[in-house]
Amino acid sequence: MKVITVPVTPFMQNARFITCEHTGKSAIVDPGGDVDKLLSQLKQQNLDIEFILLTHGHLDHVGAADELKKALKVDIIGPHKDEKFWFDALPMQSQMFGFAPKQAFYPDRWLEDKEQISLGNMSLEVLHCPGHTPGHVVFYNQASSQVLVGDVLFRGSVGRTDFPKGDAAQLKQSILEQLFNLPDDTVVLSGHGENTTIGYEKQNNPFVSGRFG
Repeated sequence: MKVITVPVTPFMQNARFITCEHTGKSAIVDPGGDVDKLLSQLKQQNLDIEFILLTHGHLDHVGAADELKKALKVDIIGPHKDEKFWFDALPMQSQMFGFAPKQAFYPDRWLEDKEQISLGNMSLEVLHCPGHTPGHVVFYNQASSQVLVGDVLFRGSVGRTDFPKGDAAQLKQSILEQLFNLPDDTVVLSGHGENTTIGYEKQNNPFVSGRFG
């Protein structure tokens, strides 16, 4: 799986273009904003976009999804249906985060835990990882040992749980049961900041080890 990362908006959210290296088919993961910047990168790289994938419903991860859907004539897939209330709340989120006004929109398809998504010859496994938000999912590509985790896990940190329906204990459980069961060499592609690995976080992440609760 080839990955191109484009940080967007003042939140420096990592929008990702992922591509099947055998077929050239691509998807956009978590386009949080800056539509023109993403379209420019898409054109520059000559990417063939099949669909848009969303890990969760926070505006800094979905802010450009509806505009890109219209521009590219593709579907929005994910996250889990428990995330619907965050999509209902997009107008409120735009005020809360200081974004331009945003009308509610919804994915064309919700995802379930352990579902498989095909992109060209590539397979992504959906893992439901609630805690940061209730319907948060991550996308695991076993063949390339990479997992796109949105705001579940960061290098040395974890996602916030002080938003509505956030749950710190549930987030820790998601990380331990879903992510930490992946091989240690799996590269973790987080929604903000630098990449890390599952093995590094097992050894060093204080939020999961219990040092910070």
